[in-house]
Amino acid sequence: MLFSKLMVAASLASTSFAQTRKLKWFGINESGAEFGETNFTGAYNKEYIWYDLDTIDQFIDQGVNLFRLNFLMERLTPDKLTASFDKLYLGNLTEQVNHITDKGAYAVLNPHNYGRFYSEVITDTDGFKTWWKNVATEYKENELVVFDTNNEYHDMDQTLVFNLNQAAIDGVREAGATTQYITAEGNSYTGAWTWVSSGNADSLVSLSDPQDKLVYQMHQYLDTDGSGTNEACVNATILSDRLAAATQWLKDNKKQGFLGEFAAGTNDQCISALEDGLKYLGDNADVWYGAAWWAAGPWWGDYMYSMEPTSGPAWTTILPKIKSYFYA
Repeated sequence: MLFSKLMVAASLASTSFAQTRKLKWFGINESGAEFGETNFTGAYNKEYIWYDLDTIDQFIDQGVNLFRLNFLMERLTPDKLTASFDKLYLGNLTEQVNHITDKGAYAVLNPHNYGRFYSEVITDTDGFKTWWKNVATEYKENELVVFDTNNEYHDMDQTLVFNLNQAAIDGVREAGATTQYITAEGNSYTGAWTWVSSGNADSLVSLSDPQDKLVYQMHQYLDTDGSGTNEACVNATILSDRLAAATQWLKDNKKQGFLGEFAAGTNDQCISALEDGLKYLGDNADVWYGAAWWAAGPWWGDYMYSMEPTSGPAWTTILPKIKSYFYA
């Protein structure tokens, strides 16, 4: 299986389409398996949903080569961090991963938990390390899997955020997953615009990966408060403006970054801001691996940022405008 996946990836990499990539990762967030988080076990197709493999294929046809798969830790390991896997939930997640990576794209495993387990801040770093070691063991042979330590830590002690990230890195590598990328996320919702001011820059710079495949994941929205809850954008350069300090930090510290979530409304000013910001990422591709749009998934309906084929507002208005910026 690993040989076949690598052969597919090599085949894609040999095409002129793939060779012209300016940014390594052109991504989309698949969101739905983390829905219904007030009922952590939940009922499939009632409180949460897995992702449509046909629409994933449509994204691949558009050049997307990375899918951030959002899911809940509590559904994968019910009751405690070190519990056995729920076989059905794991099986569905693995089906998604295999479908994506068999086609030569990256699958990012993202526990969409905000540094929490059953709504409580995770303080058991040993348990967190074990959780990640167990998960990585399932995928250690698949080089196209990316391990994302946790979605958007926030309102947490900065030392704890560092320790959880380091525990995740250590757990993944101890599992024997030595070739895959790991993305670390920061406190304050891992915002790019607050990366330096929040303390993430000073703290997380010391994270250590023995395989030197650590990428710092940041998120950035373009509305006034950066929350991603409004269709309006501050101005036509707000994305590049909000990336500037983090970009300089990456350069100064010889680190790599990934914009794991970004989105904006479908109006002209937001499209201009997206084009300007993605050009900026491409101009700084020495430190930015790429970006992943928020979001796609079967249940988004007419959500303002939905890029779900073919009815999502961003599918027809945003994707055609931004995809060229991921290529040279």
